[in-house]
Amino acid sequence: MATLSMHSPVGDLTLFAEDDAIVALEWGWGSLQDPSPLLSRAKVALDAYFDGAAPLPEDLKLAPQGSPYRQKVWAALRQIPAGETRSYAQIAAVAGGSARSVGNANAANPIPILIPCHRVLAISGLGGYSGGEGLATKRILLEIEQQNRARLV
Repeated sequence: MATLSMHSPVGDLTLFAEDDAIVALEWGWGSLQDPSPLLSRAKVALDAYFDGAAPLPEDLKLAPQGSPYRQKVWAALRQIPAGETRSYAQIAAVAGGSARSVGNANAANPIPILIPCHRVLAISGLGGYSGGEGLATKRILLEIEQQNRARLV
């Protein structure tokens, strides 16, 4: 499995790829580094995204592992433009299920940031976030997108 770690405003991140597709993004620095051209391209794209210089490319091949329902939720998340948010209920209206089941799919998202679960909010506020430092990380990601919305769309 190809791996590549990087520094970011939300902490160290490690990307994983198999068969020319990104399969995971985890917080922390990986002990083994075995970069591939895809992961190098993803790192450059993430650096530009975090700098507010460019949106994340839509053509990065992602292959998250999960149930058919989770796949539908994750596909719906990828349709949310940078700088915009949706409620859990709005995603449920697209993918099926309930706001709670969308929240569970978000918590199981193996490729956060690239599959932007941080863009999903509760009706009463931020909702949850299981990556990095939790809600503090979600706030940082949303702030980056709000501050750079014109360039990230």
